[in-house]
Amino acid sequence: MSALTPHVLEALSVDECLQLLATRSVGRIAFAHDGDPQIFPVNYQLHEGAIVFRTDYGGLLDAIHLSIAAFEVDAIDPEYRTGWSVVVHGRAEEVWKPAELVPLRTLNLRPWAPGARDHYVRIFPRSITGRRIK
Repeated sequence: MSALTPHVLEALSVDECLQLLATRSVGRIAFAHDGDPQIFPVNYQLHEGAIVFRTDYGGLLDAIHLSIAAFEVDAIDPEYRTGWSVVVHGRAEEVWKPAELVPLRTLNLRPWAPGARDHYVRIFPRSITGRRIK
């Protein structure tokens, strides 16, 4: 396929979206805070159907806890003008119960950003959608 070949835009199934989410480790969390849209890149893992990432105390944690959020992951090939995008919508919540934290602490979830980042946040999907251009 060349950059000049006609492309097809297709919707992805939830299963395809989950498979693609599992192939990446960095995505973007989006939410509204004080009436303004916010978007931050975060390292994440898919765990038992939820998006899980770590952050530090304050800032992002305070702004996102119990908010409705969108989480986006993609892969793009600019040369061939192909790629895919998956968006997860759901409520973001801090995980604080010890029994729920135990399995999360065993994940290989290592934030790139400096700092302790010892607070875990998860998003249980209310919806998962995706598209692919090929």
